[in-house]
Amino acid sequence: MYIAQCPSPAVSGLVRIALECERRQNRGKLFMEPVWTMYCNGRKVGYAIRRACSEIDIQVLTLVRVISMGAGVLPKTDEEGPDGELMYMRAKFERVVGSKDSEAFYMMNPDGTGGPELSIFLLRI
Repeated sequence: MYIAQCPSPAVSGLVRIALECERRQNRGKLFMEPVWTMYCNGRKVGYAIRRACSEIDIQVLTLVRVISMGAGVLPKTDEEGPDGELMYMRAKFERVVGSKDSEAFYMMNPDGTGGPELSIFLLRI
């Protein structure tokens, strides 16, 4: 599971997230890479790591399971601590595999018009 957060939650327009990892000798599947450098709209914003779902992650996924598409805010509960509300977005993504070292996910508009507003690229360089 990967959770990504761009520096500005009010980003509007096209958003491109690139996750880059280094090429290693024993290359496995691209999704199995443990550490990534993260770029948001061409700017390096930090790092991402592969991790297992926590109990809280599973609770959030259970809450949004019935939502087919859209965006919203899950209210803060007392158990969540100081983090507050959680913004979510659920959409259909089209997966494009370029090679064993590159994949892309494009968020598709439900009406089929316009291009993707969110693109996520996984690259092994």
